Amino acid sequence: MITEQGTSEPRVLVLGGTAEARDLATRLHAAAVPVISSLAGRVSNPQLPIGEVRIGGFGGTERMRDWLRDNRITAVVDASHPFAARISANTAAACCAEDVPLLMLRRPEWTPAAGDHWSTVASLDEGAAALAGVGERVFLTIGRQGVGAFADCRDRWFLVRAIDPPVGPVPERMELLLARGPFDVDEEIALMRSRRIDVLVTKNSGGPLTEAKLAAARVLAIPVLMVRRPAPPAGVGEVDAAGPAADWVMGRSGGGQVRRPGVDGRSTGSSANT
Repeated sequence: MITEQGTSEPRVLVLGGTAEARDLATRLHAAAVPVISSLAGRVSNPQLPIGEVRIGGFGGTERMRDWLRDNRITAVVDASHPFAARISANTAAACCAEDVPLLMLRRPEWTPAAGDHWSTVASLDEGAAALAGVGERVFLTIGRQGVGAFADCRDRWFLVRAIDPPVGPVPERMELLLARGPFDVDEEIALMRSRRIDVLVTKNSGGPLTEAKLAAARVLAIPVLMVRRPAPPAGVGEVDAAGPAADWVMGRSGGGQVRRPGVDGRSTGSSANT
């Protein structure tokens, strides 16, 4: 059920269209915890979580504060994409200002294994600059946003894989492959071989849905340019799986009944509630 307006019932807000966010929404729904999931709306055909859903941004910190009050949100779990730095920062600021408990749910990062050839870069722009001397046929798996950082790499050929087409500038020499994970290792190997890929550029999103490309790169001895995650907001508690996040919510909600603001033992002036 997709909604946009407020309600009289206190609820928990789960941010993000990630697999972890959907898992958490399912757990809370099963425990009869009133929950609303919020998706950014950047994917044309998103996988929807169970229960109530809103789609679209909040319009900045101040409008998010208004929304939290209007919708009587008693706790927030930020399960957005690990690279959704702006929404995480706005959420932390809004929750702190409204004294709403906040927890971050971020899947574990990928880490290199034996046989991997990774170079870590701090940004997409740094990744584009690092392509010089690394490879000429690039497998770019960073989603549709940020592809423009590679638009000026005219001496490289790109295989760009994303769920939806990129918006804005794109590389001049490019093949676009629209696909959604999970992906199989053997299929990834076949794809890289068929396109003669000699370097993989990806974000350290973590999770099992798209990590097959890393195993394929390992088998084929293809170097990887790995974009480092942005730092999370300071002072916010963090877990790496839906189970502990559900336990955190349940511990604050007293089972299936979400407590009303002002009586659930929150500390004031901080969103670091773990």
